[in-house]
Amino acid sequence: MSHGTTRSSEGMDVRHKKILMRAWHRGVKEMDLMLGRFVDNELDNLTDDELDQLEMLMDQHDRDLMQWFTNELPVPEAFDCPMFHRIKHYHKNFESGLL
Repeated sequence: MSHGTTRSSEGMDVRHKKILMRAWHRGVKEMDLMLGRFVDNELDNLTDDELDQLEMLMDQHDRDLMQWFTNELPVPEAFDCPMFHRIKHYHKNFESGLL
């Protein structure tokens, strides 16, 4: 199983390169996989507003994100945004412990 990005950042603008790098270098392997895989597959399809939401989520601590994604803690209203749900839906098996 691959534990890193499968795509090249060649030809990407600076913002997209930073998002790709940050998604795969979280510090917690589960969040690397969750955010990294999502970004690998969806980055090219995101609007500027969606990129803003993604960056806002990625600014949060891994532990907080993990607890929100696994329903261990409720998602604070400020982070309960369409992008949070899009990532969670992308990994619909995450709650079952499958990634």
